[in-house]
Amino acid sequence: MKLKVVLESSEDGGYTVYVPSLPGCISEGDTREEALSNIREAIELYMEPIEDDTARQGQTEVVELAL
Repeated sequence: MKLKVVLESSEDGGYTVYVPSLPGCISEGDTREEALSNIREAIELYMEPIEDDTARQGQTEVVELAL
């Protein structure tokens, strides 16, 4: 899977990085390489299912609306 990330220099030094297609998936690092490594870990955790998600599967319905 390929995802685009946005890497920004922080005013205080280091970098902030986020994934526009994954709301709330954000990380940072002192170097560019560290920030990219940290966002990889954040993406893996973001994509990992949690117990609450699996418990609700029988109660979940996806509906497409046309506006």
